[in-house]
Amino acid sequence: MVKIGIVGGTGYTGVELLRILASHPEAENKLPTLTDLSQELGIGVAALREQLEVARSLGLVEVKPRTGMRRKPYSFAPAVMQSLDYAIALDKDHFLQFADLRQHVERAYWREAVKLLTPEDHETLQDLLSRAWEKLRGSPIEIPHPEHRELHLTIYRRLNNPFVTGLLQSYWDAYETVGLNFFTDYNYLTQVWTYHQQMVDAICANDAEAGYKALSEHTDLIHQLISSSQ
Repeated sequence: MVKIGIVGGTGYTGVELLRILASHPEAENKLPTLTDLSQELGIGVAALREQLEVARSLGLVEVKPRTGMRRKPYSFAPAVMQSLDYAIALDKDHFLQFADLRQHVERAYWREAVKLLTPEDHETLQDLLSRAWEKLRGSPIEIPHPEHRELHLTIYRRLNNPFVTGLLQSYWDAYETVGLNFFTDYNYLTQVWTYHQQMVDAICANDAEAGYKALSEHTDLIHQLISSSQ
């Protein structure tokens, strides 16, 4: 059995437990049982179960019957989304403020993100465009929201920064929470996907500046939509 010391003094808090879970040598494969962890850490099973529930709600720990507990790959999104859900319930204007943050983040990381994209990523983006236009030109017309979300996340997915990607994932979850994925103004949708076409064409042509211009105009348009819907 691996003995793990308590971090930071005599007390025991959730933060310390999370640090221990992060550093446990077997965490990626299988954590010890609650009983074993209780003995190792010197705290009661009930208190430990509460802290593990917090960790699970944050997407840090996976618990399955028979296989037990293991640490999940780190994602910033669950923690952001929990807080954002609460913020939007308090005041829908919080989504507009978060959307403004997302707009600045996408612009700030655009050049770095597109430089990291692979030829396979370019193909994925072109495929998303084709699927979106097919939906918009079909009968009946369909809203290409899944393609919208995936296109933006694909552009930034090669960044080695879980905080940026987690924040962007949370934006799209919140976008769906407030119902914007059902917005059906056809002229707006075609304008959005025209900007997407310009962005992807620029990415594939290695013209980051042209893509940045299209991104900026596109996110300004979305910001106007969100503002008018509040």
